[in-house]
Amino acid sequence: MKSRIALAALAVVALFGAPQTPAQDAPAQDAAAVTGDAGRGKTLAYTCLGCHGIENYKNANPVYRVPLLRGQHPEYIAIALNAYKNGERSHATMHSQAVSMTEQDIADVAVFLAGTPIVAAENANPVGKPPTAAAACVACHGTDGVGIVGMYPTLAGQYPDYIERALHDYQRGNRKNDIMAGFVGELTEADIAALAAYYSRQQPKLQIIPKRRFWFTAND
Repeated sequence: MKSRIALAALAVVALFGAPQTPAQDAPAQDAAAVTGDAGRGKTLAYTCLGCHGIENYKNANPVYRVPLLRGQHPEYIAIALNAYKNGERSHATMHSQAVSMTEQDIADVAVFLAGTPIVAAENANPVGKPPTAAAACVACHGTDGVGIVGMYPTLAGQYPDYIERALHDYQRGNRKNDIMAGFVGELTEADIAALAAYYSRQQPKLQIIPKRRFWFTAND
């Protein structure tokens, strides 16, 4: 328990200004400094909808549902795309999609895919009792799973099997992030399952990109 409290404190330090090392899920340049154009992103993101625009669409091997993106912070989507591009996250298909993208391309796609980001409620009212392991999560991901700033992902309503896969990838080093690496090293399989189940139940929640309306508006 003490180690988890220490990790929570470490996450708070990271939030309020601790220096980052090069391999921390951060892009080569500040993605937030590039203003995204959702209209242009709509055109660039047509291949993304083949997976992220289909409800319950599953990655082939290993099998898990690809993440929901509607409502996510665009800043975080940009960070993730840069990490796939630079090899800080290991996924062959995502690397092939991102490797040729410019910073402007990434910013445009991120803004389109995110749509209107979920905003944390002033008085969070979580669904269900948080598992003990969530004590170190709230500093970045909020009590109700809404990332408290743009660089931290919103987890509310995310597919539980995707959350589990992401945590396992941090454990195995397939995702490079010093804070997450320290946290997940303490997690058991039961902890991971409990965290995934808890955050997937939270409201409001992430959604699929509404493919049926894809050709009509860039902002839906």
